[in-house]
Amino acid sequence: MSPRAVLAPLVAASTWRRGVFLLLGGVLVLPYVLLAVAFGQIFTGPAIARPLVLVLLLVAIVIAGVPLLLDGSRALEIAASRALLGVDLPDPVPGHRADRETRLRAALWIVTHLVVGGLLMFALLSTVPMALAFLAQQVGVGAELLRDERFGPFDGNDTGWLTLAGVLLLAGLGYAVAGLGALAASMAPVLLGPAQAERIAALEARAARLAERNRLARELHDSVGHALTVATLQAGAARAVLDSDPAFVRRALAAIEEAGRTAMDELDHVLGLLREREGGGSATAPQRTLADLDRLVADTRATGLAVDAHRAGDPAALPAAVSREGYRIVQEGLTNAARHGRGPVILRLDVGPEALDLELVNALPAPRRAAHGGGGRGLDGMRERVLLLGGRLTAGPDGDRWRIRARLPYREAP
Repeated sequence: MSPRAVLAPLVAASTWRRGVFLLLGGVLVLPYVLLAVAFGQIFTGPAIARPLVLVLLLVAIVIAGVPLLLDGSRALEIAASRALLGVDLPDPVPGHRADRETRLRAALWIVTHLVVGGLLMFALLSTVPMALAFLAQQVGVGAELLRDERFGPFDGNDTGWLTLAGVLLLAGLGYAVAGLGALAASMAPVLLGPAQAERIAALEARAARLAERNRLARELHDSVGHALTVATLQAGAARAVLDSDPAFVRRALAAIEEAGRTAMDELDHVLGLLREREGGGSATAPQRTLADLDRLVADTRATGLAVDAHRAGDPAALPAAVSREGYRIVQEGLTNAARHGRGPVILRLDVGPEALDLELVNALPAPRRAAHGGGGRGLDGMRERVLLLGGRLTAGPDGDRWRIRARLPYREAP
C-alpha cells in the first residue's frame, strides 16, 4: 500500500465533513451531560425529600426523551446526514406521520449520534492538547513543564518517544474519525431511511403531482390549441377574401380577437393553478363546462366549419367534473375536425340518468385520412380524461368518416 493511500483518509474532505457531523452530536449531548451532573449532585448532596427527587427525575427523563421521538428531530438528522455524511436520504413526506418502527429507528440513531459525538469531543479535548504538547517540547517549547512528569514508561526527558507518541495520537484520532464517519454513512440509510409506508406515501404524492401536471398539460393543449386553430383558419380565410369581402374580414378579425381573449383567460386559469399566493391559495378562473357548449359551437362555425349539434337532456344536471371533461372532449374533437377533416361535423350530446354520451362525426378528406387518425396528443388527452372518469372512448375512421364516441358515467347503475 502506497503512503498516499495510507494518508488519504486523514486528508480527505469527506473525513472532515463527517467529523463535523460527529462533533454535532457532542454539542447536542452537552445538555444531557449537564442534566446528569446536576442530578448526580442532588443525590450526593444534602438530603432532599426522596419523592421530590423522583418527580424531578421523571420530568427530566420525559423532557430529555421526547425530542428523540419527534418527526422534526428525524428531519434535522436527515438534513445533516445528507449535507455532511454525503448520504442520499429523501425528506420525510409532508403530512405523513411516521410509524412506531420509524420513530424507534430514528431515536436509536440520535442516541448513537449523541454518545459517539460526546466520546469524540472528550477525546479531542484530552488527546489533542497532550499530543500538541509532546510535539512542541521537541523544539523546546514547554519542555520545562513536562520535565518532571511521567507518561507511562516515559518521562519528560524522552523527547523522541514523546514526539512519536504525539504523532500517533493525532493520527489515531484522525483514523478513528474517518472510520466512525464511514460507519455512520453506511448506517444512516438503515436507521433514518423511509419505512415501507413512507415509501408508499412518497410514491402516491409523486403520482399525484404527475397526474396534476398531466391534467394541466391537457388543459393547455385543448384550450390554447383550439384558440390557435380558430385564429389560424380565420386569418387564412380573411387573407383569401381581403379585397373582395371586407365584411367577412371584419367578422374574421373579431373572431380572432375573441379566440385570443378566450385563450388568454384559459392560460391565466392554468397559470393560476401553478402560482401559489400567500396563504396557500391560488389565482384561478372558472373552467369551461358544457354550459358553454353553444359558444364553443359558434366559435367553430366562425372558422367556416359547419357544425350540426343535437342535444338531449340538460347539461346543467351533470356533475361538475363530467361537465368539464365533456366540454374538453367536444372542444378537442371540433379542433381536430377543423384542422384535419371537413364538414359538416355532426355533434350528438345525450345526458342520461347514469352517463353522458358524446359522439362527433365528420368527413375525412381522402388524401389526409391516415393523418387524421394518427392519434396525437389530442386523442391521448381524450383517453386520459375518459379513463379518469371510468368511461369508454372509441376514436378512428369509420369508412370515409372520422367518428369519436365517449361515454362518461357519473352514477352507478342500480
